[in-house]
Amino acid sequence: MTLTGLIAYGGALALAAAIPGPGVTALVARALGSGFRSSLFMAFGLVLGDLTYLTAVILGLAVLAQTFGTVFLIVKWAGVAYLAWLAWKFWTSGVMTEKIEARRANGGALSSALAGLLVTLGNPKTMIFYLALTPTLVDLRTVTVADYGLLALCTVVVLLLVLVPYLALAAQARWLLRTPRALKLLNRTAAAFMGGAAATIAARS
Repeated sequence: MTLTGLIAYGGALALAAAIPGPGVTALVARALGSGFRSSLFMAFGLVLGDLTYLTAVILGLAVLAQTFGTVFLIVKWAGVAYLAWLAWKFWTSGVMTEKIEARRANGGALSSALAGLLVTLGNPKTMIFYLALTPTLVDLRTVTVADYGLLALCTVVVLLLVLVPYLALAAQARWLLRTPRALKLLNRTAAAFMGGAAATIAARS
């Protein structure tokens, strides 16, 4: 793999990731509701989903990926259901006067990472990027193990550079809002983002 090809891949990935979609929307909602740490693990899950598609393409599974429609639909709707449930939890969460904080999503690091993974695997935009665009940027016939390592490293670095600023800003906005009324609005905003992400994934074919 040439340096030019790696740069082209990284640039295209950065542009695709920077455009707000279900992944970014869900990540911002998680950061608004649960803070930086929880949303960071969700970002790791999003990255893992991208690495899954990258690995499938490199291993020559593009044709297989296009044929497991049932599995893809199950993953997609599992992600939609999970985001919709989170939206409902955020919307209905109360604010206690003795401990004013935005409603935290249930579950720990594993739950957050799994949510990110499901969002990515159920996002047609991500699937199309790796199955359709990546083969035009990378000559899959000549990719070596070392090339795959470089592509995987590039994927992780680029996605974290794009996603971390989103979640950092959202997490900071969360701590700037201290009053019960503002936090109620924050919970409702997070719910709207989560619901929007679920609706976007559900609407895409």
